[in-house]
Amino acid sequence: MSAHCRKAYVSVNLDVDQEGVFHPRFIRWKNGLIFQIDQVLYKCRASSKKVGGGGIRYTVLIRGRESYLFQEGSKWFVEAKET
Repeated sequence: MSAHCRKAYVSVNLDVDQEGVFHPRFIRWKNGLIFQIDQVLYKCRASSKKVGGGGIRYTVLIRGRESYLFQEGSKWFVEAKET
């Protein structure tokens, strides 16, 4: 049985380099839980196949697991599993 997902908007702490390129560092959930992004593995323009929407998709490594972080205009979201 596949897990259902929802679009969850999150706060993102990021660095911006001298070229104006974003480097996400932390994801903060609405409840205040913070996850450090250990590494950005890949960045491309893509849409979410699970929850719709899209923009720039960052493939990130968090606690040894790959996840997607999407920049949709000025907002950021993740594909969160329904609980």
